[in-house]
Amino acid sequence: MELNEEILGHKREDYLSWDAFFMGIAKLAAGRSKDPSTQVGACIVSESNRILSIGYNGTPNGFNDNEFPWDRNGNCENETKYPYVCHAELNAILNYPGARSDLKGARVYVDLFPCNECAKVIIQSGISEIIYLSDKYNGTPGNEAAKLMLTKCGVKYKQLNEEEQVVLRLPLIPDEAVSRQ
Repeated sequence: MELNEEILGHKREDYLSWDAFFMGIAKLAAGRSKDPSTQVGACIVSESNRILSIGYNGTPNGFNDNEFPWDRNGNCENETKYPYVCHAELNAILNYPGARSDLKGARVYVDLFPCNECAKVIIQSGISEIIYLSDKYNGTPGNEAAKLMLTKCGVKYKQLNEEEQVVLRLPLIPDEAVSRQ
């Protein structure tokens, strides 16, 4: 039997690319963050496009997030959120249940370009590429340090292509499809 167009039909042409799909997973994970000003998600993916781990910015396990400040400003640093929040990339790496060596060659998708501390963890984990949406701290000392370390250590990074930066409608209703707007 010859497979022709009449038998095969037509597949959808507007499906998500791998990069858009995994960035969508990272954005969905960001929705779990309780941070009122910055929600960041991360999705770590193997070379064969399998999700290895997911994380979002939040407090460490066992630390009651009702008992510490969520503000950006305070009388001292310990009165702000900064000393208490784990970044999405760190959480995704720490959430991975397998051996750290399994992360070698993986990609991480993240809303916000990694800070210098997360860049160190990404390098140490063996992740080989970062795909990000925003680089809003571009040019700051921490951002420049992160890029220097990543470049010197051979970790590639790129912003998600503009064509793949789409609005996704994700209905949590049976029988309604995900759509691009």
